[in-house]
Amino acid sequence: MVTATDDIGLLIKDCVANKRKAQETLYREFYSFAMNIALRYSRDEADAEDIMSHAFVKIFKYLHTFDAAKGSLHGWIKKIVVHEGLDHIKSRERFSENVELETVEEPAIDNRALEKMGVEEIMELIQKLPPATHAVFVMYAVDGYNHREIAEKLQISEGTSKWHLSEARKKLQQAITLSK
Repeated sequence: MVTATDDIGLLIKDCVANKRKAQETLYREFYSFAMNIALRYSRDEADAEDIMSHAFVKIFKYLHTFDAAKGSLHGWIKKIVVHEGLDHIKSRERFSENVELETVEEPAIDNRALEKMGVEEIMELIQKLPPATHAVFVMYAVDGYNHREIAEKLQISEGTSKWHLSEARKKLQQAITLSK
């Protein structure tokens, strides 16, 4: 009996051996999953496609280093796509200077207005945030990173990460209020 793990292992082996059909299969199998991640770190579909193309080049280049004993292929691919998304954001605009804050006020979110909006509308608002603010918000609110991890990955201070999150929330609250 062949298991899904065996199938993935064989697929990876064939991809590493540069078998184009296997690479196409892997690409098709993980495209939607990876594209959803790329869209979170992009301003539009064209940016997401750029992130995806760079990510899949790295995926195929380093697939030989994937170790199933350390985690799932989904997790490994997600990590690569997130890093590519962050690199894309960093390359577009410089991050603002470090801002250290003792306390950050959390804006109140009107849940009634939010409930009336669709996922696409919310994603559009998130994509309109300034690059660094966008990156911090997605990493914190969507991908579950904490401020220490965000600070390390983006090479900013934890205070700056908190400031960007606060800014994102303020801007989103304003945008949601205006869209009522």
